[in-house]
Amino acid sequence: MKLQFSFIIPVYNRPDEIQELLQSFIELETKEDYEIVIVEDGSTIPSKEVAERFNSKLNISYFFKENSGPGDSRNFGMEHAKGNYFIILDSDCILPKNYLTVVSQSLQLEYVDCFGGPDAAHESFSNLQKAINFSMTSFMTTGGIRGNKKSVGMFQPRSFNMGLSKKAFEDSKGFGTIHPGEDPDLSIRLWNLGYKTKLISEAYVFHKRRISWRKFYKQVYKFGMVRPILNNWHPSTKKITYWFPTVFCLGFIGAIFLLFFNIIWGLVAYILYFILAFVIALASTKSVLVAMLSIPAIVVQFIGYGYGFLKSTLALQLSNNDPETVFPELFFKLK
Repeated sequence: MKLQFSFIIPVYNRPDEIQELLQSFIELETKEDYEIVIVEDGSTIPSKEVAERFNSKLNISYFFKENSGPGDSRNFGMEHAKGNYFIILDSDCILPKNYLTVVSQSLQLEYVDCFGGPDAAHESFSNLQKAINFSMTSFMTTGGIRGNKKSVGMFQPRSFNMGLSKKAFEDSKGFGTIHPGEDPDLSIRLWNLGYKTKLISEAYVFHKRRISWRKFYKQVYKFGMVRPILNNWHPSTKKITYWFPTVFCLGFIGAIFLLFFNIIWGLVAYILYFILAFVIALASTKSVLVAMLSIPAIVVQFIGYGYGFLKSTLALQLSNNDPETVFPELFFKLK
């Protein structure tokens, strides 16, 4: 089967990001034909003019629709795309020059109907962005709980860098209305339909992520909130590792409490953990400042995710209502 690629990019009030992403398309080194489908999700600061500036160099289709969330916008883009294999990107990503070549070669060698790629920090990113990237991707935190990355069929792709065949999209009906969490939900439903997923580790993107502590906390808090919902929908995918951030935070509170009884081993264990995290961050980023910022990034990630996970777990267990009724803020209403 000849792969015809369509890049699907939902955007909401981020024309500057679209500018950078489209510029990286210009610099792609590939022989593959592709189209770019930009879906403006009800933005008040549209990206249409940015897209039009690249029309002479790139095959771009631009659509504007009412705000209905990123999942529905991706579905909209895939419905209007001309290709038979969709690559979904977030607007805050930048592509390396060999991205599409790597994807095409991997799918030709070992075809799957859904793949995911990792993210990395570009050298131009701020120190805070690099620290947050380390926290979100390191095995020291929650970077390894998406599944066995070496096994085809067990990896849960994320929609900032995700491939999906047209057939898999049509059979699964695409993304649901939950956000965040719409991407692992889709991966699990694809597994249930018999489709396989895989990680293409070389097909990374430069992902800017959040640019402030407040926005980062809000993001990981929501990640924690949706995971118990996904566990409720898909019980077979529950993992004890999802409890790690919550246990980590409760354990730290316990370690502080033990100090009143002159018991210091708990706090020593946490100090050793953070020292190890600093050393690994330093080796990974080659920056003392980024390594230092990685420590509060890990703390923010664990507190946000851990609190959100615990709150959602208790609320779902104590309520007889469905998740959409308990947490309406985590679901988009389709019109």
